Amino acid sequence: MAENNLLQKFWDDLYLANETGWDLGTVSPPLKTYIDQLKDKNIRILIPGCGNTYEAEYLLQQGFTDITLIDIAPTLVSRLKEKFKNNQNINIVLGDFFEHKGEYDLILEQTFFCALNPVLRNSYRDKMLELLAPGGKLAGVLFSRYFDKDGPPYGGSRAEYEKLFREGFEFKILAVCYNSVAPRQGNELFFILKKVL
Repeated sequence: MAENNLLQKFWDDLYLANETGWDLGTVSPPLKTYIDQLKDKNIRILIPGCGNTYEAEYLLQQGFTDITLIDIAPTLVSRLKEKFKNNQNINIVLGDFFEHKGEYDLILEQTFFCALNPVLRNSYRDKMLELLAPGGKLAGVLFSRYFDKDGPPYGGSRAEYEKLFREGFEFKILAVCYNSVAPRQGNELFFILKKVL
């Protein structure tokens, strides 16, 4: 629990200081392209470690009706609750992803995985399987590179991800993003994983 409190303070301090260098200021192009081809506007969607969540804003604009956001940073969550206060289609949760309960048809990954210490990756996979409905999908972007300094962000490789997600998931796609933002060009993998367990 003490470790969770330290993590919460770490992320909250970044939002208080507006030190969010990972923030694109807009919906991530690979996720926008993916969202654009989703037909069912009523699917239950979760965005963990949501950050400023331009993805959720875009989902709402496209008519999606069941979006849940979770983040550990109180300052951020307070801002999001104010921003979306009049929208009944979005649920904003302050909490630890690993303690979250629910069932979702789709979980979107955007800079959450790379923010977690790699020792948590098996727990991340297991929690995703727990939260996804039968046949549900985990989709988004992972870094396809390592970083010089200790993270976050933490990098990884295609081979690592293939090994990690082999248990419980069917790979629908795992490929280099063709539409990453310029600073991340060639360093991102887009993935769609379908729960099979």
